Amino acid sequence: MAYAIAGRKALVTGASSGIGAAVARDLARRGATVGICARREDRLRDVLADCREASPDCRMWVVDLSELGQVGELGRRAQAELGGVDILVNNAGMPKRRHVTALTPAIVDDVMTLNYLSPVRLTLALLPHMLERGEGHVVNISSVAARLGPPGEAAYAASKAALTAWSESMAVDLWDTGVRLHVVNPGIIDTELFGLPDNDPLVADIDALPPQAVADAIVDQLDADVFEIYVPDWFSAIAAEKAKDVGQFLSGSAAWTRQQKARS
Repeated sequence: MAYAIAGRKALVTGASSGIGAAVARDLARRGATVGICARREDRLRDVLADCREASPDCRMWVVDLSELGQVGELGRRAQAELGGVDILVNNAGMPKRRHVTALTPAIVDDVMTLNYLSPVRLTLALLPHMLERGEGHVVNISSVAARLGPPGEAAYAASKAALTAWSESMAVDLWDTGVRLHVVNPGIIDTELFGLPDNDPLVADIDALPPQAVADAIVDQLDADVFEIYVPDWFSAIAAEKAKDVGQFLSGSAAWTRQQKARS
């Protein structure tokens, strides 16, 4: 039986562009009342206008989720102004493609704060209300990097792996409560994140998918009540091969990275 999105209340973070904007628009078109948040008010208002065309009660909050003190307040406002949150999509995040020798503790802390600590705090802020109702869905946007350990992405991969591990344990803890956890592992998606300054060029030469591909996959994931998905799905086979022999996988990854750099 398909999960009924119509009539649900959803909160999508990092919704001013990219995956977050696509997910917010898609949920609104399907009949959900969507709350969106991000730092860029002008971009956020454009997304809100699109959402309200399909679902007039959608609303927005301008917030910097890297400031952990703002996270709890966002949770309280979303809960109060939406009248509850049925679907939380923890999408806000930052990339960091940088060789490990060029990382600093401050950079690692910044990445971990936004990509891991912030969604954890928001989830904990909303969880009591979900448990009280006996129903809810938490969708954590992780990354294939969390499972594959790509070169030049130690800080980013670690933050997403932490979010994935948190989701796994949380799913078990809440198994019989009606609150469901979901992890989404996007690959290369055509968003602004891949062109941000202060990041090394991508090593992988893979065609990027549109953000709508992730939005569509999330709806299918909710329908099937599946814990973890990859977008595109063929990354799941690579992750499975890695799990068979991690050392061999890392050796092959290092050899592939040398080849890619030699060609550039």
